[in-house]
Amino acid sequence: MVQWQWLGFAELSRDQLYEILRIRQEIFTVEQNCAYQDADGKDQFAWHLAGWKTATESPQLLAYLRVVFPGKKYAEPSIGRVLTVAESRGSGLGKELMARAVRLTAEAYPGMPIRISAQQHLKGFYREFGFEQVSVPYDEDGIPHIEMLRAASPC
Repeated sequence: MVQWQWLGFAELSRDQLYEILRIRQEIFTVEQNCAYQDADGKDQFAWHLAGWKTATESPQLLAYLRVVFPGKKYAEPSIGRVLTVAESRGSGLGKELMARAVRLTAEAYPGMPIRISAQQHLKGFYREFGFEQVSVPYDEDGIPHIEMLRAASPC
């Protein structure tokens, strides 16, 4: 069973924040063998969508992303740090995570498009949620990326 939370930075408990940062480091730095500054000063200006496994003694993070507020990274709200832990990949949890993120972001910022900086090989995945490529490929920390934009949802 997955328990979903959509929280501002100040609403995260110390233990939740620690687990989020630990898993982000595990996936983006260690697993992807990519040295970069994950703690980039934007977490304080973001919503945090987390899916927790609750059938354990202490909740375990299964899926996560953040939505950076408009004007803090891009003019639009931007979804980033999208992840699912290895044990959850292929289960559909990533699609559920993105569907929730798009819906919650559209509710929080009605009439605004949503921007992402996507790993280029995930272009097809993000297209399923209405994102279209709007940049030429570029290198970000040694990984090819593209910017993608999802048009504003009709009000």
